[in-house]
Amino acid sequence: MTDLANRYGAPSPLRRRVTIALVAAVAVVALGWLAWAAIYQSTPQVRSDLAGFDVVDEHTATATLTVVRHDTEVVAQCYLRAVSEDHSRVGEATVVVRDGAKQQDVEVTIRTERRATTVERLGCTAEGQPQRK
Repeated sequence: MTDLANRYGAPSPLRRRVTIALVAAVAVVALGWLAWAAIYQSTPQVRSDLAGFDVVDEHTATATLTVVRHDTEVVAQCYLRAVSEDHSRVGEATVVVRDGAKQQDVEVTIRTERRATTVERLGCTAEGQPQRK
């Protein structure tokens, strides 16, 4: 070992301390960001679930959407899509939930250009929550 230290020089103790301090600082920042992201993403302003749907006729489908808002003051915009047998989009609906309880079932009628076979929930957004949940 002394031959290598004589040949290449020994690492300075200050360099080792600085490297350890930088790694620790990066780890603290990364863990802080991870905690913030987990808390922020686990408590959305609004989220939704598709409770059920029914294809009424060639040009109409209905859906029951369960909307859960963090607070009754939150205005939610929810998006649904009707899809046909060949997986084409045949209708869309946007529902705005302003009033009511924090959790409520909303009945939505979707006009379709031809017969739908299913209705998809695309999610809801709110102010400060651009990603659909």
